[in-house]
Amino acid sequence: MKQLFLFIFGLFILSCNETQQTKEELKNINSTKEVIYKKGAVVPFAPNIFSQFTNVRDFTITPDEREAYFTLLSPARELSVIMTMQKENETWNEPKIASFSGQYTDLEPYLSTNGLKLYFASNRPISKDSTIVKDFDIWYVERDQTNTEWSQPINIGAPVNSSFDEFYPSITLSNNIYFTAIKEGMNGQDDIFVSEWKDNAYQEPVAIEAGVNTKGAEFNAFVAPDESYILFSGWQRPDGHGSGDLYISKRENGKWQAAENLGIEINSKQTDYCPFVNSKTGTLYITSRRSNINKKDTRFTNFKELMLEINRYDNGSSRIYMTDFNNIISVID
Repeated sequence: MKQLFLFIFGLFILSCNETQQTKEELKNINSTKEVIYKKGAVVPFAPNIFSQFTNVRDFTITPDEREAYFTLLSPARELSVIMTMQKENETWNEPKIASFSGQYTDLEPYLSTNGLKLYFASNRPISKDSTIVKDFDIWYVERDQTNTEWSQPINIGAPVNSSFDEFYPSITLSNNIYFTAIKEGMNGQDDIFVSEWKDNAYQEPVAIEAGVNTKGAEFNAFVAPDESYILFSGWQRPDGHGSGDLYISKRENGKWQAAENLGIEINSKQTDYCPFVNSKTGTLYITSRRSNINKKDTRFTNFKELMLEINRYDNGSSRIYMTDFNNIISVID
């Protein structure tokens, strides 16, 4: 099912040329003032930053929401780089390439709750003396304090990593690690695995219950720090609203329950994926290719009007959105 992942990973975006005047109009629309969302609404996150990108894949943020990381891809996915940005005086600064990224295919950063470790997927060589890329493994960097530099990347090793691809790490307070993979003997579809941390070591990964995994593809799981719920993307499920939808499963008596679709209020007719929850603020961040382009009942005759519509934030480009996660939990409860 590697082809499916590459499709989801790439998500081709068409680019458009703009006049300088149109760019200025877009800049005014996507002002630097943070969007305040209504209860239950899904809205753009930091549109002044992300409106300039056509292909952003995933997102993670510190509990105080002053430092964030995301994956920036070229439209045809030749490049995949982890970026970081800082908030100063309630305004997000221009993103920079993370100190550990920029050479290999890096993606799917995940910050630990204390902000001292950052996990990610990469095809970088295992050996420092090698330039030969391999399959995708889970790596991490660490730091002593949130204001100090990251270490050199460290491969998390076996049994989490294998000769197959491992993607999208999510680490809990117990140090259990959840991730997306295709393992030997599977039917070719992505599933979500967990490797438990016992006796100061990771155990052999196992696919989690059928309440989450199916014969189809499940991927991009965010697990609550206390493992009380899991959010993930399901590909073209019978109850889906688009190509890929977001689902939630709660953990009861040590078992994952049958997953529920987050509904049309959260999911779109396009692909919605890569969830991340800031448990402190109760904010859910997602990546989405949602589009609300207005085709109009009459023909477009004004070029500026046409370009403003084509280049709106929710135009099918892969971008970051946010919503009130506490409202989602209350509705499901």
